[in-house]
Amino acid sequence: MDIWWAAAGAATFDGVNAAVLLAEAEPEIRAALERHLVGDGFAVVPADGAAEALALAERERPDLVLLDHRLPGGSGVEVCQRLRSGEPGRFWNRDVPVILLGREDADAEDRVRALDRGADDFVARPFVYDELLARMRAILRRTARTAERIEVGDLVVDRATRRVTVGGVAVPLAAREFQLLAKLASDPTRVFTKERLLREVWGYRTLVETRTVDSHASRVRRRLAAASDGRYVVNVWGVGYKLLDG
Repeated sequence: MDIWWAAAGAATFDGVNAAVLLAEAEPEIRAALERHLVGDGFAVVPADGAAEALALAERERPDLVLLDHRLPGGSGVEVCQRLRSGEPGRFWNRDVPVILLGREDADAEDRVRALDRGADDFVARPFVYDELLARMRAILRRTARTAERIEVGDLVVDRATRRVTVGGVAVPLAAREFQLLAKLASDPTRVFTKERLLREVWGYRTLVETRTVDSHASRVRRRLAAASDGRYVVNVWGVGYKLLDG
């Protein structure tokens, strides 16, 4: 095994069970990393190849991705570039933080290539687990602060204060309306299916026939329209909703 490690004290990321997609080709390393990350409070989604990593990034929407440099079906750098670029018909978070786990003989050129392709950090092997953990926490703290305030054009959604403004004008929303708007604003041009919104905003676990999403979306659209000329909360017929056209 080509790692590492010093003992780490048990800790979580600010009390939040952050989800980490761990794409590692070597089973022993993947199992060891998963064991330690779970022990430090993370929810780990393991993958052993490029295709599986991309599929899980779309399905699980992780908070952070750890990418091995030598995944079957594509290098870690290639997977990172695909995550950043996006692909037609695929709906993962293109801004998800990525740490590339490089090879032992990695040089400056490897680091630059990884960063140029969109990686947030590069850690060469062999590495100490505590250092990797510290780098992960630093990135998650930074992205969490950014995620608290979402700006889309003249629309601002502040999660910390649960305040919404359009062009500086406050827009009062009920709790569930705010949650729906925050979800749509998290990826403004993505189409969120009604089933996904029911699951992630309302907590439904099974498919049900309901007009809940439509009625809430209609109210949010009207309240935003009263404060702005912009068109927000777009109905994609037969599928779901997105915040913006385009």
